[in-house]
Amino acid sequence: MSKKRALGRGLSALLEDVETDITTGTSTESTSRVLGSVAMLPMNQIEANPFQPRTVFDETSLMELVQSIRELGIIQPVTVRKIGYDKFQLISGERRFRASHIAGLTEIPVFIRIANDQAMLEMALVENIQRKNLDAIEIAISYQRLMEECNLTQEALSERVGKKRATISNYLRLLNLPPEIQLGIRESKISMGHARGLLAFDSEEKMIKAYQKILSEDWSVRQVEQVAKEDKGSPKPKSKQIPLSFEYQKIKSDLTDLFGTKVDLKRDQKGKGKIEISFQSQDDLQRIIDKLEF
Repeated sequence: MSKKRALGRGLSALLEDVETDITTGTSTESTSRVLGSVAMLPMNQIEANPFQPRTVFDETSLMELVQSIRELGIIQPVTVRKIGYDKFQLISGERRFRASHIAGLTEIPVFIRIANDQAMLEMALVENIQRKNLDAIEIAISYQRLMEECNLTQEALSERVGKKRATISNYLRLLNLPPEIQLGIRESKISMGHARGLLAFDSEEKMIKAYQKILSEDWSVRQVEQVAKEDKGSPKPKSKQIPLSFEYQKIKSDLTDLFGTKVDLKRDQKGKGKIEISFQSQDDLQRIIDKLEF
């Protein structure tokens, strides 16, 4: 059995299908030369990817890449699509593209691909999800966008990105956390394990309170899970009722006769219990009270 490719057949097929070019619906000689080739393009002919899922770039890491580009140039070309005459749009490689701008490059090596908007979005999201330096919230947002904007189920998404469905579900649940906690994840203040533990609380208020304890008291994942478990609490077992002895049955009968209404007497194994006196109306209640004042 051949190994399933993580990106799925759909993406590779779109890359090879000339009909997905937004500038033409038919195959031409020029399009055939462009498709899949590597070329040097002026930076001013490339525009940013509007579907870029990554919104935060580590400044230190970015500047290290800038220095590397100044010394060695671009080792791995970025990927673009043709959207018009001498006009291209970035599909993937946003970080390299930004670093090249900062480094002062006027042109950059690119892979030229053909894709429509939905295919481009899917490629950009999948390509970014495969990277190791995305934070958990960025991954969760990318999963959500793939499902909503590309009409994918969790099962189909699992096949696209080569991840277990449970893993995808765990990431998507992070988006249920309050914004303050999501920001904490993005800034690496808490781990994915901490975040999953916080999701066990039944209110945002409790989540935030526990989150603040993680920051101020350095709670471990185990501590968060334990507090969440204790917060839910288990219902206290009801005291087991025991059959009334003859003595207690006699007391119950005497009280019924005294008040002229139904009286219930309950007692548990520890000797604790209660007496319930029923009344049918305000006048009936007053009659019972008068008897209690004897």
